[in-house]
Formats: sequence, C-alpha cells, structure tokens
Amino acid sequence: MIRLIRHLRFTGRQSVRTSRISYGGTAAVVTSTALVSGLGAANATTSVIVSALLVAALADNLTDALSIHIYQESEQLDEREAFTGTVSNFFARFLLCVSFAILVGLFPQAVAARAAIAWGAVLLAALTYLVARERRANPWLEIVKHLVVASAVILASTVIGYWVSAILG
Repeated sequence: MIRLIRHLRFTGRQSVRTSRISYGGTAAVVTSTALVSGLGAANATTSVIVSALLVAALADNLTDALSIHIYQESEQLDEREAFTGTVSNFFARFLLCVSFAILVGLFPQAVAARAAIAWGAVLLAALTYLVARERRANPWLEIVKHLVVASAVILASTVIGYWVSAILG
C-alpha cells in the first residue's frame, strides 16, 4: 500500500491531483461503508445493499458532480479545469462505490460488512495520507482524525439500521 501511495505522489509534477478526487473519494468511501453497515444492521438482503450502492454510485455521484461543477463555475474557475474536476470527481466516486458493491456481491453478508469496513478504512487512510503529505501535515494524525469521524458515521448508520429493523420488523 505504501508503494502505491509513493507511486501516486509527485514526479516533478503530480501524477494524480488529489484535489480532483479527495472530495468524491472521501464521500464515496464513507457513504458506501455506512450504507453496507446500516443496511446490514437492518437485515437488508444482499441485492438491496448492492442496489443501494449502485444507486449511490450513479444518482448521488451525478448530483454531487453537478453541484461541484456549478460551484466551480460560480468561483469563475477555468471552464476546462471545472469540467476536468467534475469528471474526475464523478469517476473516482463511481469506481469506489462499485468496488464496495463488488465486495458485497462476492462475500456472505456478515463477511461483506467487515470487509467493507476494512476496505473503507484502507481507502480513507490512503487518501488522507496523500492529502496530508501534499499539505505537509502529519499524515498519521490526519488519518486518525478522519478514521474517527468515519467510525462515528458508520456507528450512527448501524444504530439507525438496528432501530429501523426493530421498529418496522
């Protein structure tokens, strides 16, 4: 993993612009992990969880991409730069959401939930590491902070799933 992170870093110029994927990547990872955990706690079937992930991959990502694009236009960002950022954000989110759908489809539900949390933690840590290094911040402190926030979201989603299941049976 560290080799991949080092490879993605700079070679005189950035090979991957983290600013183009950081928002979408973070949102996709945390949302996907929360969906898998929350829907699993609500006793949703594998097909329901995969459907929710694919709907998020398409609908939620398109609306976020459009929102980012409109924001960039309002900031009078260069049109080509705004378009490139929008497309990069969409594809980063889409691919990450699909990776969670594949995990859920491949494993039994109890294993898939744990695998999704582990996969999400690895992805979030890697993205946080890249951003922190770019900012010259302590990457390990940033990783801990971001994982704590993501854990709170996952925990809240799981509690909501159990609560809905208990209320609606």
